[in-house]
Amino acid sequence: MELESDVAVVGAGAAGLSLCLRLARPPAGARRVTALLLAAPPGPSRAARRTWCYWEAGAGPYDAALTASWQRLRVRSGDGRAVDAAIAPLRYKMLRSDAFEALAGPVLAGSPWVRRVEAVVERVESVPVGALVHGRLADGGPVTVRARWVFDSRPPERLPPARTTLLQHFRGWFVRTRRPVFDPDTVELMDFRTPQPAHGLSFGYVLPTSAHEALVEYTEFSRHVLGRDAYDRALRHYTTRILAAGEHGITACEQGVIPMTDADFPRRTGASVFRIGAAAGATRPATGYAFSAMQRQTRAVAAALHAGRRPLPPRGHPARARLMDAVLLHALDRGRVDGPAFFTRLFARVPAPRLLRFLDGRASLPEDLSVGLRVPVGAMLGSALALPFVPRRPPAGPDGGGR
Repeated sequence: MELESDVAVVGAGAAGLSLCLRLARPPAGARRVTALLLAAPPGPSRAARRTWCYWEAGAGPYDAALTASWQRLRVRSGDGRAVDAAIAPLRYKMLRSDAFEALAGPVLAGSPWVRRVEAVVERVESVPVGALVHGRLADGGPVTVRARWVFDSRPPERLPPARTTLLQHFRGWFVRTRRPVFDPDTVELMDFRTPQPAHGLSFGYVLPTSAHEALVEYTEFSRHVLGRDAYDRALRHYTTRILAAGEHGITACEQGVIPMTDADFPRRTGASVFRIGAAAGATRPATGYAFSAMQRQTRAVAAALHAGRRPLPPRGHPARARLMDAVLLHALDRGRVDGPAFFTRLFARVPAPRLLRFLDGRASLPEDLSVGLRVPVGAMLGSALALPFVPRRPPAGPDGGGR
């Protein structure tokens, strides 16, 4: 099968779907662009279901698909001291990938500008004007798409060279308890009462959807992932000993790995071939959050396409934010700072809305400086001075997306 379109989008994850939704509903007076979304069919090539979290003020375009949202966050120190934070006018939002797909499906199906084809992409080939995308349909038959522009959201086969690469790796249980255990109004963002690893840090993460139900995760920032049994032991300890959940059932599980790296992700791999999403650096290196940056990135790409401009995706985060993250990652990796104490101190001393703007890369220079005054200045300065002399090396380990 041979197809032709102005745009080919490879991958139907958060970035691919977000871009196609914007192309499916062009603004009045905009240049119309045809797009073909190449989505992996059900099977081993399709990404597992996942949960994305992000924050925004007021109503958003995906609110109808949200599992839940909150206006209070909590961080707990290792000794159990709780730091509660109200984040109004922001809301912390939980969006599951299957719900996002269900929301996007009718919009894409009803648009004359976007077509979805289920296929596994095998390679992308640059040609004199545009690119060819080669793949296999669900029935095994070949498909070739000729497009003026290609946007590839698949994870790279290898991460780019970096001075520091940690992994944010986690496993979560969707838990239902017999008695009311969870505070449905508050997210446990980082609960450091978990046993800490020899290198890096760990914490519990709780997204409550009712007093009886929550997504409970065990997360580590470290160099190496764990085996499934190790995650389950940590989750069992956290759920039964720390949360004291009592009798409970597990209705579903999810697991993931997110690179936390100061690598420079290339946004362009050919004259007409671009990367988007986590593959283009949308993941915030120090936190693993990516969904909001994907929205900014795909909004800019769609605007460029509708205006007839070259659609180079913007970087996921501003240069100042990337530099600060590089310093923090180096300090965490070298043991210059105590991770649990560092994050607990930030949430205790910085107003939560300002801190979330900082974590999203949207804070002003004075706000960034005010946050910087609340960190261990000596340790961070030591890493800042050492960083220019650290060589970039290809990291080992799995790739991943973002929260």
